[in-house]
Amino acid sequence: MDYEKAKRLAADPDADIRRNLAQSQGLAPEILFYLAEDASADVRRAVAANRDTPRHADLLLTKDADVSVRERLAGKIGAMVPDLDPEEKERIREITNQVIEALARDQAVRVRQIVAEALKDAVNAPIAVIQKLARDIEIKVAGPVLEFSPLLSDEDLLEIISAAPIKGALSAIAKRRELTTAVSDAVVVAVMQDPLESATVRKLLENGSAQIREDTLDRILDQAPKQPTWHEPLVERPKLPLKAMRRLAEFVGKSLLEVLQKRPDLDEATARDVATAVQKRLATEGAGDKVPVTEDAINAAIAAGKQEAIAAVLARDAELPAATVSSILASKSAKAVTALAWRAKLSMRQALQLQLRIAHIPPTAALNPRGGTDYPLTPAEMEWQLGLFGAE
Repeated sequence: MDYEKAKRLAADPDADIRRNLAQSQGLAPEILFYLAEDASADVRRAVAANRDTPRHADLLLTKDADVSVRERLAGKIGAMVPDLDPEEKERIREITNQVIEALARDQAVRVRQIVAEALKDAVNAPIAVIQKLARDIEIKVAGPVLEFSPLLSDEDLLEIISAAPIKGALSAIAKRRELTTAVSDAVVVAVMQDPLESATVRKLLENGSAQIREDTLDRILDQAPKQPTWHEPLVERPKLPLKAMRRLAEFVGKSLLEVLQKRPDLDEATARDVATAVQKRLATEGAGDKVPVTEDAINAAIAAGKQEAIAAVLARDAELPAATVSSILASKSAKAVTALAWRAKLSMRQALQLQLRIAHIPPTAALNPRGGTDYPLTPAEMEWQLGLFGAE
């Protein structure tokens, strides 16, 4: 635009004309500087958003009384900082940094938030600005920087964690990519001291790139039975130590037990340990559900679909591995099932019910009580039957 024409328009009494001018590209710097002090906030907003506005005018606008002007400026400068050419004249970079530093100190939360969002993953943002934003008293400002900024060192993060950070800061840190063991340790220690931050542990566990030492994981597992929201991310966490898998089997819900047992990194020995822990759980739950192994209870339990709980009680009372009990019940061997009942100190009447209702042995093949109440096999015969399944 012709310079003289731009001067006339800049002095026009119509604010809409001056605003349209302020939005124009290619204006002389002095025209934009002049408009930066315009009486109309609409005009100053247009100047703040114009990428051609000289940095000295931007610096002037950081003190604008209208927060919407500073917000518009923050959006523009925040978007420009990551694109600043390292070879650009040092004076221009210096003034731009002064503008962004002023905006990072702005009293309006929204202005600081805009800056934080714009600089959260910038690799060439001013370090001082990132440090200030990370320690902001508002989580909507500090959060994006704490979670994403590559300019924050472990030392920075550990200092922030140790200084009683604002609510939400620990969760933001817990979500950082490639979190080191030192920072993960510090996050967990801080959470354990503040029960209100328990959701942070879930964020940390969901962060598959976070490195967590086995000792730290043990601390989490110590508290996990009382924290059901931690169970799923624990079960699904990659590279979970085998010891942790065994501990999880003792308290997570049935659906998560199934997920745990299907993990591809579960070795054979741990799979057996997990299966045993599952059966012990079922046994305990069966007892907690008041399912004593009596004839009437067996009938009621079958009707209620509690076959697994009964099998678990058998494993507990017979002191046999859950896998052994399952093999016996699936064998269709009347003698073996009877021996199992005997080992679990059940009556022969109960043993008959186990054959018919749990092991599904046909009535014609089932062993009946001798004399109406006694076992038809000798103790030596029943021990031999159990020995066929590896019972000692």
